[in-house]
Amino acid sequence: MKSQQQYKPRFSFEFFPPKTDVGITKLKAVREEFAKLNPAFFSVTYGAGGSTRDRTFDTVTETKTSTGINTAPHLSCVGDTREQLRGLINQYKDNGINRIVTLRGDLPSGMGSSVGELQYASDLVSFIREETGDHFHLEVAAYPEMHPQAKSMDADLQAFKAKVDAGANSAITQYFYNIDAYKFFIDSCEKMGINIPIVVGVMPITNHDNLMRFSNMCGAEIPRWIRTRIESHATDLDYITKFGEEVVTNLCEQLLDLGAPGLHFYTLNQVEPSLSIWNNLGLSSK
Repeated sequence: MKSQQQYKPRFSFEFFPPKTDVGITKLKAVREEFAKLNPAFFSVTYGAGGSTRDRTFDTVTETKTSTGINTAPHLSCVGDTREQLRGLINQYKDNGINRIVTLRGDLPSGMGSSVGELQYASDLVSFIREETGDHFHLEVAAYPEMHPQAKSMDADLQAFKAKVDAGANSAITQYFYNIDAYKFFIDSCEKMGINIPIVVGVMPITNHDNLMRFSNMCGAEIPRWIRTRIESHATDLDYITKFGEEVVTNLCEQLLDLGAPGLHFYTLNQVEPSLSIWNNLGLSSK
């Protein structure tokens, strides 16, 4: 992991665009709390096939304006035309946004195989570079345990390299609970000449059903020793929260000690789980 140790650690938080007035009010309070931590940036997710396009845009611009924290939209190419993407990218540029999390994205149910004019995340990175040069800092996704739809680990590594070669500045991993998976992934990237910061995506553990559902969708392995403890206390939210906080804090501590160049918290628009881990790590004093 030598290549990652050269980068100063950065910390960021991810939100999803709320659907209701109650959700909007809640997110305002959540992001104000995280803004106090002075993160490198916030990010806002983008629904499958652009299904939250307007809400993502509104959430990004409102978050940046209200908190003063750099805010990055997620942007996927699945289901969108070049013209649609061009318009949205220019809107972000005109509103002072200079960072984008670029993704292939998932097809929403009912769209069949209509992937749009750009097929891969690397195509989207190239497109944004062609349209806007170096205006945007481009984040891409990394999968230490392999993308669930990849044909093989080697194919997945090649797809990641294609995104880097297309002009990605840095990467955020899918969440994981196996340190060895990240270490081996980084070593494999180094051997391929990939040399960008690969920040660790962090998913707090607070709920048995949600964790299992998310992990099944994204291909994240839940180690047996974690799974058995959570399953044996599936209805005891207090136990799961305390156990999950300890597990994820220890994981993050070890990764930072190894030289991981930062953490990106998947907050699910909740303050306490991510903030508890942050405080346990003593990050405010660093």
